[in-house]
Amino acid sequence: MKKLIMLMAALLLLASCAAKPGPGVVSEGPDTYLVSRQAATFFSDLDNLETEAVHEASEYCLSQNKNLVVVNIIKPTPARIFGNFPRAVVQFKCVEKN
Repeated sequence: MKKLIMLMAALLLLASCAAKPGPGVVSEGPDTYLVSRQAATFFSDLDNLETEAVHEASEYCLSQNKNLVVVNIIKPTPARIFGNFPRAVVQFKCVEKN
């Protein structure tokens, strides 16, 4: 019984860290983009998802030698149905460095 509890705790810990990358950076209009992260379970931390999405946005802007400006961060509350796990969406712009 103790081994089963330890196994379940380890699996829960691993699952809580897992996040599925989104489709990458998606253009939303002139110089405006979206990037998202979705958790692999209901037990994931929304703040980590947001951090990962902002990091990807920052890397994208840096690859263009531009600065990141976050326009909006959306963390919708999903319905509790299979496969509809928490997610964070970052809307951002890449602006010229001054």
